[in-house]
Parts: sequence; C-alpha cells; structure tokens
Amino acid sequence: MEAYKDRILTWLERLAQGDYLMGGNNYGILGAITLGIVIPFLLSTVFLVKKKGKQRGVQVEVGGEPGFAMRNRRFDKLVEVPWEGATTMAALFEQSCKKNARDRFLGTRKLIGKELITANDGRKFEKLHLGDYEWITYGEAFDRACNFASGLVKLGHSPESPAAIFSETRAEWLLAFQGCFRQNITIVTIYASLGEDALIHSLNQTQVSTLICDSKQLKKLAAISSSLETIKRIIYFEEEDGATIDSGLFGDTSNWTVSSFSEIQKLGKESPVNPRLPSKTDVAVIMYTSGSTGLPKGVMMTHGNIVATAAAVTTVVPGIGKSDVYLAYLPLAHVFELAAETVMLSVGCPIGYGSTLTLTDTSNKIKKGTLGDASVLKPTLMAAVPAILDRVRDGVQKKVGEKGGLAKKLFNLAFKRRLAAIEGSWLGGWGLERIIWDAIVFKKIRSILGGHVHFMLCGGAPLSADTQRFINVCLGAPIGQGYGLTETCAGAAFSESDDMTVGRVGPPLPCCYIKLVSWEEGGYTISDKPMPRGEIVVGGPSITLGYFKNDDKTKEVYKVDEKGLRWFYTGDIGQFHPDGCLEIIDRKKDIVKLQHGEYVSLGKVEAALISSNYVENIMVHADPFHSYCVALVVPPQKVIENWAQSAGIEYKDFPDLCLKEETVREVQQSLSKVS
Repeated sequence: MEAYKDRILTWLERLAQGDYLMGGNNYGILGAITLGIVIPFLLSTVFLVKKKGKQRGVQVEVGGEPGFAMRNRRFDKLVEVPWEGATTMAALFEQSCKKNARDRFLGTRKLIGKELITANDGRKFEKLHLGDYEWITYGEAFDRACNFASGLVKLGHSPESPAAIFSETRAEWLLAFQGCFRQNITIVTIYASLGEDALIHSLNQTQVSTLICDSKQLKKLAAISSSLETIKRIIYFEEEDGATIDSGLFGDTSNWTVSSFSEIQKLGKESPVNPRLPSKTDVAVIMYTSGSTGLPKGVMMTHGNIVATAAAVTTVVPGIGKSDVYLAYLPLAHVFELAAETVMLSVGCPIGYGSTLTLTDTSNKIKKGTLGDASVLKPTLMAAVPAILDRVRDGVQKKVGEKGGLAKKLFNLAFKRRLAAIEGSWLGGWGLERIIWDAIVFKKIRSILGGHVHFMLCGGAPLSADTQRFINVCLGAPIGQGYGLTETCAGAAFSESDDMTVGRVGPPLPCCYIKLVSWEEGGYTISDKPMPRGEIVVGGPSITLGYFKNDDKTKEVYKVDEKGLRWFYTGDIGQFHPDGCLEIIDRKKDIVKLQHGEYVSLGKVEAALISSNYVENIMVHADPFHSYCVALVVPPQKVIENWAQSAGIEYKDFPDLCLKEETVREVQQSLSKVS
C-alpha cells in the first residue's frame, strides 16, 4: 500500500509540473486547476484523514439536586466579568467608551429617499433608498447617554420607577438603554410586535411611568391610552425623513407629556445631573417574553447577569475585537440580540444597524438597484436565528436550480468538495483548491451578506444540520450555535469555532454549569447509555432572579443550592456527548399522551414535517382527549403557485388556492411522505 501511495504521489507531482498536460514546466491556468483541484481530488481517494476530536467540557461536582454536571474545560472558576471593575452594565459601558473613545461605535444608514410601489393586486409597498453608514464614536455615545440620563431626571422621571423601551432595533435604543443605567433606572423591554393585550399587561404590571418608543408606535399607544394606568411621559425617536408628530394624537384629555429623544438629550446637556450608578445585584432589565401561552412573563435580570454572559461569550468567539464590524438587525427586546450587542460593546467593536426588511440587496424594502445593509456595511460578525439562515439557503438553492445545466453541476461538485474538507474526510482542505472554488462558485453567494463574514452567532431556536452545513460551505464561516433562555440571560452553552459537528450546542459557557437531572417519567436518566440524559438545569451568575410579581412560577423553576448557587430548570431534555458537548433532544412540555396512551413529541413531529417543500412554517397540536395530532401549516406561496401552474389548476388568489381540494390533497401527500 505504501509503495502504491508513493507511485501516485510521484505521478501527481509530475502532473502538477505540467509534464502530462502541457509538455513542459508552464503552469498557467490549466496547471493551477490541476494543482488546485485534480491533485486534491485524487489524493482524497488515497488518504482519508479524520480530524481528532478534543475535550470541550469536563465533569464537575456541584451542589443542589443530584445530577450529571459539566463545566467548560478551560475555566476552573465561573467567569463573571470581562475585566476587573466592569461589574455592571453602567460600568462596562463607561469603561469601554473611555477606552475606545475615538473609535466608531454606532452606525445608521442615511435615508436618501423613499417611494411607494403599487403591486399588480393593488397593494402598496414602501421602498427605501439608503446611503452609507453615518457613525458616532464611543466617546460621543457616552456623552449622549449621559445627556439623556440627565434629561430624564429633569423631565421628572423618578429613578425608583421603571422606564420601558418599545421600539424596533436602532442606535437610539441602545443609547436610551445605557442612559437609564446612569441613573439606576430599571428598563422594561417590550417587543415592537407585541399585541395590545400583552402590551397593556406589561406596562401596567411594572407600573412604568416613562415609555420610550419609535414614532411608528405612537398610534398603537394612542389606541390603548385609556387602558394604561401609570404612564406619564412618552419619549419618541424621531424619523430621519423629518415627519412631524400629530400634537392631537392622544386627545385633549391626555395627561401625557410627549417629547422627542433629541429634546431630552438637549435638556440634559443644558442641565447635567450627577450619576446614580447601580450595583451588580440591582435589576437592570425586566424582559417580557412573547409567551407561548397566555400573557407574557417579565424576567428580572440583574446587571451581574448580563455582564456575566457577555464576559463568557468574549472568551469563545475567536479573535473578536475592534477590527470586526457587527451588523445589528434582530430585536433588542430579545435576550439574544441584547447579549450579542453587549459582547460587541465589551470588545470595542463597531455596530451598524439594519433591519430584516433592508438586510440584503433583494430585501422587501430595498429599492431595486440599490444596496442592502450587508452590502454597504460588509460585516465580519453577524447574529442570526435559524429561520433567516434557512431563507438564505432556500434562496441560493432555488437560484442554482433555476440555472441548471453546467452551473448546477459545478455548484454541486464544489459544495461536495468543500463539505468533505469541513468534515475532515480528506487531506486538510488544500488551500489552492479552496481559493479556486471560492473564486468561481462561492464568492457571489458570500456577497449576499457583504462577503466578509468570518463568524456567525446563531440562537433562538434549533438550527438544522443541513442549514448549518450550507452556511459553513457557502459563506465559509463557522457558526457558533448557542443555547440559552431569557431566564439564563442567553448564557448556557455555545459551540466553539473549531467544532464542525452538527446538531449540538457545544459545551457550557464559562459563566455557568450545566447539569442533567433524571426525568424518570419521560424515560430520560443520567445513567442512560451511551450518554447521560435528563432535564437541562443551568446554574451560575448568569441565572436571573425570577419572574416579576410571579412568585409561584419563580419557585417552580428556580432553585438555590446549599452553596448559594442559583439554578434554573429549563424543561428541555438534553444529553452530553463524551467530549462534553450538549445536544438538545426533547422538551418536557412537548410530550403529550394521546387518548390511546401513546406519547407524542410535538417537536419531533414538527421537525419531520417541516422538511416538506410545501411547509414554510408549522405548528403541531395534540389533545389528550383525542387519538391524533393536528398540524397547522403555513405553505410557501411561490412553491404552491408553481405547483398549481404545472398541474393546470385555476385560482383567483393565494387564499383561494389554499382552500382547493387538490391543494390540500397535494400538501397532505407530501406530509405523509416525509413522516
């Protein structure tokens, strides 16, 4: 075998020098292709190299309920701060702003123009023409936050009363957020998409006296103003197009004081107030979750909780620093984006703001022929939820399929070769071959997100193995897949950049321990073979205080052990791999016993059915008094319409098409096939 390998290597060496292809030692483009593609292709049939795994987590003895506990292998002691003295969000912000005073911090695109486009069905769509990013420095951001804090006090806001932020993600959101901390004001965060009942509940329960919002939310607030019991002041972020606010929006009887964000900053600049800084145990945020059932719950996060998660993530994202650029577009009212931007603040990284509707050149609100946020900013770091990555994958695959022919074959070959390199099944990846494939196949795909992304943070929901591999190959970027909850301040587990496995969420972050506790009823125990299994319980400084004004629920899922360490019982079921990485395999609430006594895991059923081409989103519901499940399916409009056209089915509009017996039968057959 060794002699056989030597003969092949000798032949390949001569082939690379052009002896067979070009009759001499001229390399040229054919020689480069030979060296870059043919040689590695042949070598991969002889030398199969599997990357050796490494230990990423180690077992540890902890207090509390017995279970199988792990910690991050690199840290014996739990991480609580990014550096000494940065124990609160206020301290972290001030110290980072002073350290990076002259560096870019917050960027917003200039609005050049907007127009309304009328579609064929008569609906109107707003299209934006956006220019370059305009930046403020860390030093300028600190000054503006301090001015806003002083302005709040001068306006009459008492630091003992919480303030709420009800807005889409933007630079002013973060400035208002940090400004409130200068006066130790607790912030209530609310999704901009939250419904009226949930919004009223959140504001009344926390007795918010000052509400900070973007101007688009003012009409929504006007409609529910009579139901809001404690609001006294409204502060709105101005729109760049200079649109004025209707002074009579809230009626003549309203007792609310309505001011713009810039007016409050000006007031504070003219009348500065000494800061009233928090401690690490003070409540920084009451974050209202969307709530899977019923009204949303407010999770109380201390300053120490948020700082601990940010400090931990900075230790696992490779080489992160001020030379990076981060594209922010996810909701800051969600713990995932809030944690990500706190990480960027910690390392002095610039943050450029965008939105899901303006992210790429083909996004819904981008005027045709102009550039999306990613093309202009060219970020090196991004956070994403699986749904967005799924859309990127589906969009690319659709375009490749439409081109067909040689282009499709070339893409499939390049994808297969790069995938083999990533999974370590052949010799090292061969740098020249990678360069060639990148130049002729993947460069255009990477340009969708600016072409410079070298690391992606993914969280919020499970990421499919197919999508993870697609992003690894086509964007050339590792994905740090995270697992965490609002209750753990996003901090729990995080996959490392050199871990190319799929379906796992990595080892525990260094700010926490993760323990598996047996769930006998569900059949998951820590003595299971080949891997211990059980309910995931997270403990450490990132664990939040509990639910606002909901002691019963807090006592149900939060526990403090004999050493004073706080634990949160997630309700998720996981298993630990031998290398210390966690895999989420089930959820206690997802398991429903049907009428005949069999258990059904709703999450597993959804995961199977969503692989159908006719499913864009799906929810499976089960009732113990029935013998079957029900699936509510959202179909992808273009796919269904293309099928209808090929099948010769006539219809008025998409809702009409969805109601036709032929469509229902086609989708049902697809669901039966994938299940």
